Amino acid sequence: MRGSALEGDRSTRRRVTRAAAATATAALLFPLVSAAPRATAARHDAGALQRVFADAAATYHVPQSVLLGVSYLQSRWDAHRGAPSVSGGYGPMHLTDARTALAEAPHHSHGAEDPRGDDSRPLKALREDVPEPSEVPARLRTLDRASDLSGIDARALRENPAANVRGGAALLAAAQKKLGLPLSSDPAQWYGAVARYSGADDAATASVYADEVFDVIRTGERRTTDSGQRIVLPASPGLATDSAQTRRLGLRSADAGKAECPQSVACEWIPAPYEEFGDSDPKDYGNHDKADRPRSQKIDYIIVHDTEGSWDTTIKLIKDPEYVSWQYTLRSSDGHIAQHVPGKDVAWHAGNWYVNAKSVGLEHEGFLTAPDAWYTEAMYRASARLVRYLAKRYDIPLDRRHILGHDNVPGPTATTVRGMHTDPGPYWDWAHYFQLLGAELKATAGARGGLVTILPEYAEHRPTYTNCEKAGQVCPSHGSGAVRLHTQPKSDAPLVEDIALHPDDGHATTGVNDTGARASTGQQYAVAGRKGSWTAIWYLGQKAWFHNPKSQPTAVDAKGLVATPKAGRTDVPVYGRAYPEKAAYPEGVPVQLESPLPYKLLSGQKYAVGPKTKGEYYWAVTFDPSGHKVIRGKQEFYQIQFGHRVAFVKAEDVTVSRSDT
Repeated sequence: MRGSALEGDRSTRRRVTRAAAATATAALLFPLVSAAPRATAARHDAGALQRVFADAAATYHVPQSVLLGVSYLQSRWDAHRGAPSVSGGYGPMHLTDARTALAEAPHHSHGAEDPRGDDSRPLKALREDVPEPSEVPARLRTLDRASDLSGIDARALRENPAANVRGGAALLAAAQKKLGLPLSSDPAQWYGAVARYSGADDAATASVYADEVFDVIRTGERRTTDSGQRIVLPASPGLATDSAQTRRLGLRSADAGKAECPQSVACEWIPAPYEEFGDSDPKDYGNHDKADRPRSQKIDYIIVHDTEGSWDTTIKLIKDPEYVSWQYTLRSSDGHIAQHVPGKDVAWHAGNWYVNAKSVGLEHEGFLTAPDAWYTEAMYRASARLVRYLAKRYDIPLDRRHILGHDNVPGPTATTVRGMHTDPGPYWDWAHYFQLLGAELKATAGARGGLVTILPEYAEHRPTYTNCEKAGQVCPSHGSGAVRLHTQPKSDAPLVEDIALHPDDGHATTGVNDTGARASTGQQYAVAGRKGSWTAIWYLGQKAWFHNPKSQPTAVDAKGLVATPKAGRTDVPVYGRAYPEKAAYPEGVPVQLESPLPYKLLSGQKYAVGPKTKGEYYWAVTFDPSGHKVIRGKQEFYQIQFGHRVAFVKAEDVTVSRSDT
């Protein structure tokens, strides 16, 4: 949210400051002094925050529905214990103080993974530079302005939800006055103020943000927050708006340029450089490859990443020809989208060349190991709109076999498994994301369906993770979409083994980056057994148990196709890519040898089957795309859900049948 766009005149400031100052002390004594986790919510008045919204709306003469709608789009009314979002926003109103947030935020490199993921041309990723506080833009410094307008201390605005709501109301009132509009009780008159609240510096993003807020108001929302507060926003289905108000904001027009985006989002073109570094080596170039997709190759996947850095740093990196690349970046504060690589070209983002050649990569501003550095509703919604558009354009099914996290992409070879990335991690809300995609995850069969879809209640499901900030340190309790897998149906049993991630002892850990014993929302697995409140699935060649009580289920029943070794086979190899057989490679293109992963699919085990495909390899190691080739073989593969990551098996090695037979 952009502070310079929220300047109000002095009369407004005097009026709202005096009123707010009278309630500031009371706000600090309010029962919501700290946003406790849901486990302690019974000690709080569950209707307190709803009354705070009503009181703040009355104090600042802002329609309550507008205040609730803006807050929902920023935080879904959660307080996140006073922790900042990925863009430095605090509290239900997402008041931004990035200067404070940056001092405490985790910053990580992109690790040892080769983002290109092709043995024929390995590429080392670069570290990102942490931005200096002086580089923080005005849109990420609205909390000070809210403090100035309301008379409430900045610390209270960060830590106290009641104070935070009042600060947000003060900003909205000031924005309305700045536009020369009355503090009307009619929500329709607040379109421009809501657009200004986004902090966007271009008219398209501000308008899309306001459209989303008013869509929320029209449809209504209700939910219980992370601190146990029950909030209701009644629907106003006939609400009209005056979008012409955005003309008064004086914002720039974003350069959409070549951007491939739906009209329902705000998108600009910030190209990644396709640049040759020298004449001596034709492989010395960056940072993506020219292609002709989907005519040359079908696009099968959309890969969800998080940036592990701020928006501004991420945009600097994508402009560096010696860095890696991806198709889109999404901003947390307002859902703004930038496209960098055309959909027809291949970006270097997934760490697996087979997946890169057949995917589109979306980077979301965020940090995997900061569970309370939340992804805003604005970004979730913009991402969902973009994914729906891409899925329709490239005929990609909206399911977890095709919409993958970076942490679901397999290592292409045995030696690369340990270096693969783990974002967006266990705190990405896949269930909510698929609701926004219009493909809600739900049961598709009865208890005899043979499969389960992992589907814990995100807010209620809080497994313990470690190593968020320091090695061995327990991460803050937080909702999660992932379940933990044990060797026996009891919580104190060891976690299942992952011989590739943990070659010494095999057993996975509770580390937030350790995917070795984790199943994620939307993923489907074949049922291997049930005992009491526990369910077993086939996972990485073994039986893995997770807690699945009827009172709080973490999975729902499903049916589909499953793969098992053909009769007479004790085991079959599992692969991280689906490359053609040796005979398919033409002269001049090095054969990509079969490279099975360290795991085995054993006789008697079953795994959920995804798409079937013929082996394919895109030969692209020179700057001149005229020499690029798509090699297709006759060997067929099935994609399976083998562990936390997908994998591939040869069709000739397995028998595929219905799971409910």
